[in-house]
Amino acid sequence: MPLLTLDEIETFARDALTDCGASAPVAASVSRSVRRAEADGIGRVGLGYLGTYLAHLKSGKVDGRAEPGVNRARAGTVLADARHGFAHPAFDLARPVLVEAAQEAGTATLAIRRSYSIGVVGHPVEDLAEAGLIALAFTNSPPNMAPWGGRKPLFGTNPLAFAAPRKAGPPIVIDLATSQVTKVSLVAAAKAGTTIPEGWALDTEGQPTTDPAAALSGSMAPFGGAKGAAVALIVEILAAGLTGANFSKDASAYARSDGPPPGVGQCIVAFDPSAFADGFAERIEDLICAIHAQEGARLPGARRLAAREASQARGVEVDAALLTQIEKIRFA
Repeated sequence: MPLLTLDEIETFARDALTDCGASAPVAASVSRSVRRAEADGIGRVGLGYLGTYLAHLKSGKVDGRAEPGVNRARAGTVLADARHGFAHPAFDLARPVLVEAAQEAGTATLAIRRSYSIGVVGHPVEDLAEAGLIALAFTNSPPNMAPWGGRKPLFGTNPLAFAAPRKAGPPIVIDLATSQVTKVSLVAAAKAGTTIPEGWALDTEGQPTTDPAAALSGSMAPFGGAKGAAVALIVEILAAGLTGANFSKDASAYARSDGPPPGVGQCIVAFDPSAFADGFAERIEDLICAIHAQEGARLPGARRLAAREASQARGVEVDAALLTQIEKIRFA
């Protein structure tokens, strides 16, 4: 497989996005997200998702020339309208406004509407933690998961992420979907013709299945059973209900190039630790030391950080067939 540097990956993605209709600022923002996903070993939402971005640009499902709007509506409220463009430029524009609002008010919330997939939702909260804030992010997505006890998909994988700054290391970042597994994992298994573990998904009759094709026609399973389904509902209310975005049930599928823009939403809450208890940084380090003191224990995100270090030093191996597929979409 070809070995590409992170710079080469970002340049390849930026050029492809531009060729398919994205403006220079949009292509720069989205290509950075592709680079970061590949750096962290999450290629399925890096170059693995670039083809979807390109196809949606060409079909008009996402507006590659949209200019997001940002408004600080109240002291602790920041509203952003992605205007059916990518989520990344909307967050990039809103981030300094959110940081300022959180530092002034102690806590602030960013609501993004008329949006699109934000890729790795852990990256926006990591950016905020790098600015010294604690952050929580929620995003909904097109329907892939039925409510608990149901059969018809109503929620997306509805991921959430958390990040906290550290005094003596990179931020703690926790990023998880409310489904048992990501949609891209099911798609990859279906393409490869492999089975999936029982517990990942249900068929159209609501029965567990190990067939990825049946899973894609049915419903993904929530993590933790009814508790995961309840968390998916919380994410739905915050990411769509609060922001004014489409609910997952009304969002067009990412897996198709036709149809209207998905119009999903993101809700990101930021806290300035200095507005609360004294000694936050020292207390967090004490907690981390207690975790590391236990044999075999590790912080969430340790593998991601290891992959990031390795990719920065050696580059990333990329499937040649994937690059060919991206080029076909790019030049179609």
